[in-house]
Amino acid sequence: MITTLLLTMIYVSFISLGLPDALLGAAWPTMVVDLGLPVWGAGLLQMTVSCCTIISSLNCARLIRRFGTGRLTALSVGMTALALFGFSFVRHYAFFLLLGVPLGLGAGAVDAALNNYVALHCEPRHMSWLHCFWGVGTIIGPMILTASLSLGMSWPEGYRTIGLLQGLLCAALVLSLGQWKHGGLEEEEKKAKALSVREVLALPGAKPGMLTFLCYCGAESTLLLWAPTYMVMARGMSEVQAASCGSLFCIGITAGRAASGFMTYYFKPRQMVRIGQAVMVAGCLMMLVPVNAVMLAGVVVAGLGCAPVYPNIIQDTPVNYGAENSQAAIGVQMAFAYVGSTFMPSLVGMLADRLGYGMLPVFLMGIVAAMVLLFGLQAKAVDRKNAAQRA
Repeated sequence: MITTLLLTMIYVSFISLGLPDALLGAAWPTMVVDLGLPVWGAGLLQMTVSCCTIISSLNCARLIRRFGTGRLTALSVGMTALALFGFSFVRHYAFFLLLGVPLGLGAGAVDAALNNYVALHCEPRHMSWLHCFWGVGTIIGPMILTASLSLGMSWPEGYRTIGLLQGLLCAALVLSLGQWKHGGLEEEEKKAKALSVREVLALPGAKPGMLTFLCYCGAESTLLLWAPTYMVMARGMSEVQAASCGSLFCIGITAGRAASGFMTYYFKPRQMVRIGQAVMVAGCLMMLVPVNAVMLAGVVVAGLGCAPVYPNIIQDTPVNYGAENSQAAIGVQMAFAYVGSTFMPSLVGMLADRLGYGMLPVFLMGIVAAMVLLFGLQAKAVDRKNAAQRA
């Protein structure tokens, strides 16, 4: 068991993990005007952050063996704090790209480390609620920026405020390092295997399992990016209406994760994933109904369906691949997640340009169908392995 103080620190860390995620998109239009940056520059900057996140996720198991989860989390949060502070001072695009490196490296390490720690040492409900708190962070970040702009300040003050919050969390994590040693958990981490990517993918069910994660994160990011465009170009809504409704998906996923924490009392992680997949399909079908009120409800329902998938796949990782392999496996999962969220929305956007944005729900159902198939293949492989071990 872990202490209440340590669990509180982990919850706060998940909020901080979400703070920068929606900040760039909210600040970029102002940054373009203020600094004369290229409009397309946000895509390259986000890709830089994502690539560095993938690198740190893949190396997370080795870093934890060397530093431990507590030290690695404090170091990673410190890196993101420095990067966010740096964003508020630089004025040339090349320096933004450079600062994207520590921002991505820090985010990937803390994400993989904390997800594994919670999967091993906490009850399933905490995984859902922690990811709900990440959603809270994605909402708070743009709110801080909006407050700065409303008070007559500019985007650098918003970045500095969030950098300060990250710095305070880093200090709190350093002060609480002794809590990570409670119950011999730190010694347990050192026994975890630092497997290579090839060794992780050789585990039973790992290949379809990782691709399941890629499809899920691709579907989530596609909805997050293209839902407002679908509302305008396919459903005839105004840009103002679409912008005001763009947060419906985030509201659905955040509320859904709060609710799914309670559902874990009655359903196992694998069941939770399948329930989420079914609800995602229902949401996509509702988005096809030629009534905008139903379509908007479908966006919320799709968010509700997404809610239990990510946390419960992570929660079941030690069960599927073994507790000693879970840190390496979750690192690879995080890497596949960021590949999906980085590249799949772009592919869907290119298809939509050719075939029309009205096809967005159909594309999403195709991604979800692939996810359902891959998840079934993973479950069969894991069940065969477990049956062979019992025989």
